[in-house]
Amino acid sequence: MFALQQIVVVHVLTFLGQNVLGSKIINGKIAPDNEMLYMASVQDHGGNHVCGGFLVSEDFVMTAAHCDVYPRYVVLGNHHLRRADKLVIQIAEKYKHPSYRDVGLGYDIMLLKLSAPVRPSKTIQFTRLPFREMTLNENEKCQVAGWGKINTRGNVVDDLRVVDVSVISPQVCREEWGHLPASVICAGGYNTPKGVCQGDSGGPLVCKGMAVGIVSFNRKIDENLGQCDYPDRPNVYTDISKHLNWIRKILQGKKS
Repeated sequence: MFALQQIVVVHVLTFLGQNVLGSKIINGKIAPDNEMLYMASVQDHGGNHVCGGFLVSEDFVMTAAHCDVYPRYVVLGNHHLRRADKLVIQIAEKYKHPSYRDVGLGYDIMLLKLSAPVRPSKTIQFTRLPFREMTLNENEKCQVAGWGKINTRGNVVDDLRVVDVSVISPQVCREEWGHLPASVICAGGYNTPKGVCQGDSGGPLVCKGMAVGIVSFNRKIDENLGQCDYPDRPNVYTDISKHLNWIRKILQGKKS
């Protein structure tokens, strides 16, 4: 997973890259095997989970752009990463949003093209995406899932976890952060012990039965750790609905 605003921006940029890379689910529960079948574990060349993602078509997994330094494989079809009955697919190409420069500046979205198409099955399904730009209501109930840490100084987990979070208004979120990138959603991690941490980055924020956000960043407590147990600022997600034109171009095979 930043005059006064310039200071805040510098502060955010110094830690966000370290803070979000690989975020976790705090105070959640193990996800049922028959739900969230679109979830993907983005893994490095050693088979280590580094970020979350979600299957949006037979050829593409969506994740966060700041996860770009890691991806080599995508794991689908099983919420339990240590089990053998899972589908491991090599990543053929990576498409970061062309405006992405740093996690603290927004556009934290990336599409991973798979080396072979994936067919829907009993264990693998595509997720729904917004079909037009949308605005979520304050306090709307959503879910976020991932294989990230379950406490600030813990380890990533093998079993997918999910937690309910509530949408926070953009006004409150800006007041708490001092500065926010454009086109983001805030949910969880503020006045609640529920939210994301290291290892959950790239995973979906699911509202109204569709993926509306991508885990982007949270609060840090030092140069290496995000504050995950009782974060005092909202968790921040990329707003998928604000990037639909770019998403459609990539899914349709247009590179620009």
